[in-house]
Amino acid sequence: MLLVQKFGGSSLADPERLRRAAGIVLAARETGCRLVVVVSAAGDSTDDLIALAHAIDPAPPLREMDALISTGEQQSAALMAIQLNRLGAPARSFSGWQAGISTDESHGSAKIRRIAPRRLQEALDAGLIAVTAGFQGLTETGDVSTLGRGGSDTTAVALAAALGADRCEIYTDVDGIFTADPRQVPGARQLEVIDSRDMLALAEGGSQVLHPESVRLAMENQVDLRLLSSFRPGPGTRVRRLSQKQRPALAGVTCDRAQSAVTVVGRAADAGLLPKLRAMLADLEIPAAHAEVRENALCLRVPPDKLNEALQRLHSLVLESL
Repeated sequence: MLLVQKFGGSSLADPERLRRAAGIVLAARETGCRLVVVVSAAGDSTDDLIALAHAIDPAPPLREMDALISTGEQQSAALMAIQLNRLGAPARSFSGWQAGISTDESHGSAKIRRIAPRRLQEALDAGLIAVTAGFQGLTETGDVSTLGRGGSDTTAVALAAALGADRCEIYTDVDGIFTADPRQVPGARQLEVIDSRDMLALAEGGSQVLHPESVRLAMENQVDLRLLSSFRPGPGTRVRRLSQKQRPALAGVTCDRAQSAVTVVGRAADAGLLPKLRAMLADLEIPAAHAEVRENALCLRVPPDKLNEALQRLHSLVLESL
């Protein structure tokens, strides 16, 4: 079985967390899995590099920024490989371009064009764990590029598709996907499974759990995608296409604070539901003058000081539909 595991920055923020993540990799290896491990930059290292560059130049060239911030993931890859080797599991680290990831020329928000993972496949054939830096690739002209926010998720799913992996696991600091952000909505419920269309709508509506491009890639390539915690054992949440019968009417609610917008997601989130949502908010004297009907989602803009209240009120409707 070929497994791609991705670890986010919070899962690698210090040596203890790095060892915990390596332990998860070892546990999978002991079951007989062949492994590709994708890593983000540890902790706040990317933000620190950005701040350092801006201290020199408030508007640094994007090409140079990509060359700079891509080093965070390379450090994580090397450190993970060192840790795995120390624990007796042969591993080798690779940058994004060594892994064969080619992108367009859009520095800072590049799109993957193709993947030729020859070196990763050779490492796997040699019995090694292939540890790959996420978030990065190489342009057609040979320059380092980065994939933008959440780019390591995209790297993991893209590699899973290119290698024909049996599963792609995304490890983060949350237990799974919830009906809302549990830090904002105390009654949020963890989902055992979520339809990939609903997950995409949540990601596009402001949820930070998975990057929209990673969900889109998983849908297009039928990648078995799962979100799990690197801090606590648990079943996590599986992201896959459900039949209309299996799919709940509403799956979740999220918000975009920059837009002061709350989004309700699910197969029943259509224009017919809009009057009910407005009425629920009107009961709390929350105006929602602007609304947008999207695929599998309804987005309403509310006053910024009413955003949390609107989120919690509309979440109650989601719970009723499950």
